[in-house]
Amino acid sequence: MHKILIVEDHADIRRLIRMTLEFEPVEIHEAPDAVAGLEAARRLRPDLVLLDVMMPGGMDGLDLCRALRADGALADVPVVVLSARGQASDRQAALDAGANAYLVKPFSPMQLLDLTGSLLTIGA
Repeated sequence: MHKILIVEDHADIRRLIRMTLEFEPVEIHEAPDAVAGLEAARRLRPDLVLLDVMMPGGMDGLDLCRALRADGALADVPVVVLSARGQASDRQAALDAGANAYLVKPFSPMQLLDLTGSLLTIGA
């Protein structure tokens, strides 16, 4: 069973993502900020990370993405950035940080399912 880590500071958005994915054969874990997300990723070794960009604290989602890419054990884990920022420069910044994909909020549940399914199949 694949493990997915959701790193998002808004509990309602984490809940919506969980509800979208819970009928898939995945184990879902959550973290409320990037620091907790990095700790969880190191502990869980997820197969996929879904993360927000703008989060409280000293580390944002792009910092977390760069930290995952710099960690030899986590460098190959697919990362999907979920953000309300939809400018081309925002998307490019996420890709430059090492993200595999970028979804603009609000996104459809089918978009999320299709993307996570394709990334987990590739990494299987």
